[in-house]
Amino acid sequence: MKTKTLRYSGVAFLLATASPSFASQALMPVRTPAIVSSEILDLLGIPAEKSDKALGLSYAELRPEQAAAIGHYMHANGRCGGFEALAASIESDAAFAELMQPLKKAETSRALFATHLTSLNAAPVVARQDLLQAFDDVSAEKQQAWVQFLSSFPSRYHNTSDPNVHVRAIQARLEEIAKTSKLPITIELISHQRTPQKSIRARILGSKRPTEIVVIGGHLDSISGWFGREAAPGADDNASGSANILESFRLLSQMAQPDRTIEFYWYAAEEIGLVGSAEIARDAKAANKDIVGALQLDMTLHPGDGPFTLASMEDFTSPWLRDLLVQINSAYALGAKIVGDKCNYGCSDHASWYQNGYPTVMPFESSFDNMNHEIHTPRDVINSASNFQHSALFTKIAMAFAWELANSDRREPKL
Repeated sequence: MKTKTLRYSGVAFLLATASPSFASQALMPVRTPAIVSSEILDLLGIPAEKSDKALGLSYAELRPEQAAAIGHYMHANGRCGGFEALAASIESDAAFAELMQPLKKAETSRALFATHLTSLNAAPVVARQDLLQAFDDVSAEKQQAWVQFLSSFPSRYHNTSDPNVHVRAIQARLEEIAKTSKLPITIELISHQRTPQKSIRARILGSKRPTEIVVIGGHLDSISGWFGREAAPGADDNASGSANILESFRLLSQMAQPDRTIEFYWYAAEEIGLVGSAEIARDAKAANKDIVGALQLDMTLHPGDGPFTLASMEDFTSPWLRDLLVQINSAYALGAKIVGDKCNYGCSDHASWYQNGYPTVMPFESSFDNMNHEIHTPRDVINSASNFQHSALFTKIAMAFAWELANSDRREPKL
């Protein structure tokens, strides 16, 4: 991760980079309880109320200008997001320690697994002929059509006058696809506490072990400026990942019924602190749902390191799923070059699942240093740098991830 040597206060940094109209908005007495990288809070001079040194994470109640400062800083330094908004304030050190416990357990067990990867690894992935046949229908043209459709909305910001116009449009498309399938499929909208925007869930019910769930997800919202006042087409961030998930659903819905359930998510309000996915993952944990693994697709259109070179995020993700990604690439001859990178806590929705103790993986369009730097501006549109063949590769990755986990006994090894 790039860092700056200067130390900023949240207000000074924000007002130096934000539009003039922001200053009055910044004074709103609204605070967002959030988990944030301790390093980022320190760099921006934002006080932490509670911290875990081992994890490098802190709890802070962010004023609007502080939340915006984090977003500005992260994107100026080639990173996304930066924090996870919580549903309620944390009142005690004990409550904070309890919140951090799943992360501590995950980091400890997955560090051990990473050192014993060879001996603990499951049987190698062998290409499945039915999936190879389905890959024949994956194309750059179809990926482009979905991205054009999604980025045609002036904004997908979570708090516009109608923050669900695009949500209803995608719901209608999903229902049309479901009508062509013989599988038991449900499509529903999910309401949230902290945003008027809704998430979408499409579920293909498993035939043998329906309570074991494989998750494929990405955020559907977009943003341009912290309060969403500018055009926010979000072609790369994240119409591209949303399109991959749409194509994955379309193609997998035409195949045989999987053994495990596959759930496809288009999350609301990721751009303001993983709001939609955080509520969904917390509810899953509270209901003791068996989430075998969750794959996150957030930006797949800009091959900053060259076509078919992608990054696999190594922080706050699961070694066995990162290894599964490598095996899938080899077994299905996808032709990707996979490099490791880190994106910090809260950079995308996989952090919500990881925070709640579930295994995660996040393949990304490029290394973060070479990602698309036009995101979160009106310039995040389809242009000469967009590569739909590169993006379509992620559809195959999502399909293979879902199909391999949904039709096997694979799950995170026990140490």
